[in-house]
Amino acid sequence: MNYAACQVSIAPLRTHPAEKSEMVSQLLFGETVEILDQKENWRYVSCSWDGIHGWADAKQLKPLLPEEFEQINNNQAISLSLVEGLMASDHFIPLTLGAVLPSYDGLRCRLGSQSYQFSGTVVTPTKAPLTGDWIIKLAKRYLHAPYLWGGRSPFGIDASGLVQMVYKMSGIHLMRDAAHQVQVGRPVDFTEQCQAGDLAFFDNGKGVINHVGIIAPGCQLIHASGKVRMDKLDHFGIFNPEQKRYTHQLRIIKRILPDEPFQKTSEQASPASNAVEQQQKALF
Repeated sequence: MNYAACQVSIAPLRTHPAEKSEMVSQLLFGETVEILDQKENWRYVSCSWDGIHGWADAKQLKPLLPEEFEQINNNQAISLSLVEGLMASDHFIPLTLGAVLPSYDGLRCRLGSQSYQFSGTVVTPTKAPLTGDWIIKLAKRYLHAPYLWGGRSPFGIDASGLVQMVYKMSGIHLMRDAAHQVQVGRPVDFTEQCQAGDLAFFDNGKGVINHVGIIAPGCQLIHASGKVRMDKLDHFGIFNPEQKRYTHQLRIIKRILPDEPFQKTSEQASPASNAVEQQQKALF
């Protein structure tokens, strides 16, 4: 088996080995893949994190030895900086939020024979707190990122990509598509029982799950629709105040995180206390 890691900021994964082919997902720097096939300058890969398959440009991949592949996957550090330079002796690579720092020692990382210095904020997913507050802080870092089908970075991200990346930085594996993500977790029967970090799934009216978002305090939803935004959520679905209508029909709420003590929703809390709470949680 052949292995590789993404050696550029963002590498598209495509349905076919051609630049004009649809982008199904993206690799961020340091993320690893297994190479399943090749065609000219393209490699058909399986992503280590979620198993999604696609074609990647071979020039954007760094071949890895099996031991290097295992080391990166078993000891991951992830950038929490929105954008930060990864500095080598003669060049730098702009890393985005969610990029992997291979063999990171607190100051430097290494990919193959190339050593880099990184001075941005870093999280070790296995040591991240499994709390709704942490999930929401991560999700808010993506606010106003433009929507991009197949995207997984602050420069373009889709709904399931947002959910996957936020949970990845908490050490939790989720599949790439909302239709697969809905199969994980425990159902929450009523919106009044939801907690921060729960996932709300939406269908197209024919029963097909086609959208997902992260529930925030006050029955708000962080999701990617045009851009990453916060909208009101109730048992009908997502209400967009700009369009003054419901844009997505709620199908089910799932809980991935451990249960937390019950907290009052915005309908039960006083307007003043809710306003203070929102202000306090606006910054990360």
